[in-house]
Amino acid sequence: MTERKIVRIANAGGYWGDDPWALRRQVRGALELHYVSIDYLAEVTMSILRKQMSRDPALGYARDFITQIEPLLEEILAKGIRIITNAGGVNPSACAGALAAAARARGLSLRIAVVDGDDIAPRIPALLASGVELRHMETGQPLAPVADRILAANAYFGAMPVAAALARDPHVVICGRVTDTGITLAPLVHEFGWGPGDYDLLASGIVAGHLIECGAQATGGNFTDWKKVPSFIDIGYPIVECRRDGTFTVTKHPGTGGLVTCQTVREQLLYEMGHPRTYLTPDVVADFSTVDIREDGPDRVRVERVQGRPPTDLLKVSIAYADGWKSQGSLIVSGPDARAKAELLASAFWKRCEAEGPLAATCTEFVGDDSTHRALTPRHRPQEILLRLSARAAAPADLQAFRKLLPAMILSGPPGVAVTGGVPALSEVVSYWPALVPRGLVLPEARILEEGRVTWDSGPLAWPGSEGAGTTPFDATDPWTLAPGAGAQVRVPLMRIAHARSGDKGDTANIGLIGRSGPCYAWLRDNVTAERVRAWFGSHCRGRVERHPVPRLWALNFLLEETLGGGGTVSLHQDAQGKTLAQALLRCEVEVPAALLATIAPQNRPCPGEIVPEGSRI
Repeated sequence: MTERKIVRIANAGGYWGDDPWALRRQVRGALELHYVSIDYLAEVTMSILRKQMSRDPALGYARDFITQIEPLLEEILAKGIRIITNAGGVNPSACAGALAAAARARGLSLRIAVVDGDDIAPRIPALLASGVELRHMETGQPLAPVADRILAANAYFGAMPVAAALARDPHVVICGRVTDTGITLAPLVHEFGWGPGDYDLLASGIVAGHLIECGAQATGGNFTDWKKVPSFIDIGYPIVECRRDGTFTVTKHPGTGGLVTCQTVREQLLYEMGHPRTYLTPDVVADFSTVDIREDGPDRVRVERVQGRPPTDLLKVSIAYADGWKSQGSLIVSGPDARAKAELLASAFWKRCEAEGPLAATCTEFVGDDSTHRALTPRHRPQEILLRLSARAAAPADLQAFRKLLPAMILSGPPGVAVTGGVPALSEVVSYWPALVPRGLVLPEARILEEGRVTWDSGPLAWPGSEGAGTTPFDATDPWTLAPGAGAQVRVPLMRIAHARSGDKGDTANIGLIGRSGPCYAWLRDNVTAERVRAWFGSHCRGRVERHPVPRLWALNFLLEETLGGGGTVSLHQDAQGKTLAQALLRCEVEVPAALLATIAPQNRPCPGEIVPEGSRI
């Protein structure tokens, strides 16, 4: 294989349900691509796929992958692009079979690699019996009491088994539960020969994977300064141009919509971040606090100096288990006095429900009157409200009163109530149980399929040792001092001096708050404490708040525990993933030195008219 000086890897999807034409735009774009990675899996996705497979053994994978890639196969083969995806879900072999059949129907022959071995659901009883308790990573509770309700259990593999498959020169690699970052790191390990002990290089690949794993979020999607994005219509998905020394550049195809700047990259780096120094993967512990970034031309950002440390001897396991049922319904309530009407309706409704029997959990939200930011906005006079009522219970029968009574409120409450649907639907609650397992107990496997038969089978792949260049010492220096510190003070929303992005990890929300300049970061560091953020989100957060400085990125990462109503499908909240919390924090008004605003470069300033003071403070 001819050595490439630059390996160009594109992303064409960040979740199951992402843009169905992203792969087409990437394959047909102006830049030459060597690999395209597509991420389909989230924690709840595995349980959905497991249910599908239980009904039909030929299912259990992301079928969207086949419909997206099938019409592009000739172009992909002609251009020599390798596709790597975790669309295999809980049944990678079936996904590979479906892809092979689609190729044959077009007169094509594919070499398809399959990476699996991550599914440990059938082994749970044996693991528990052997003393592996699979305790919940957040609560410490043992798994045994809910073991009979498990729907799916998958260990997270990293890049190494995918790299082993790439050595056999497949056209497509289909994986099960390989990490979002692993499907980007793998081609770099394969192309550049990085060893399992080259921790800084591996960490660089992990950062590259983290930046592109969520699709257009790195190229202007969900960007705080959204008015700066030229177009969301044909938004370009991200591409990383990677070098042997671990440095890389984030970009997108020329002529596409979207935007790549240091600001968009900083936001994505902080997305769904825990402790920035300890980003755990099966391949390496990446230290995001060491990352340096800089502009490298229009729609190009260079990333370098990433550091890493040896991985732990444990693998994360994502377990999904049945945890009851829930139902949600809504009514449109019009003005005048929409809020008062909606509150009266909700009060009367819940009292009627209580008379029929208890519910495990309930939730009332006034959509259109701050249902996501909740108590953070002063009361105003909405002209209409979508009254959203939700409930959770152990069994479907416990929700029947809820479902029957909601439509009955249309004619038995205040006037101006519009119908939005009939009897609310029931849905099964699938809860998420993160755990750890010794990695020696779960071994990946890879094989190559050609013309309907296996032409290579790795058997169980042993976890590699630690040969390689190791890691460099960490420099914890915070280079920023607060300047200027004196003079006139002005009252501004945080958005004036910061931008942000938020996400979820189970029931914990993260908010990455990023200064618009180095001095702005220093002001945030010295003034926006965990205690102040906890007070600001008092209507949301029932647990503690942690704060982690990331000075090289001008950022603070906040972790708000017990904030998302249980998180995932168990939550009854309108925003169960904390996506709106960054915007809530940026609304907060603070007193800052007037001279601080002059430290913000023109390209980093918020758009004119984007900030509207709302009278809230921390």
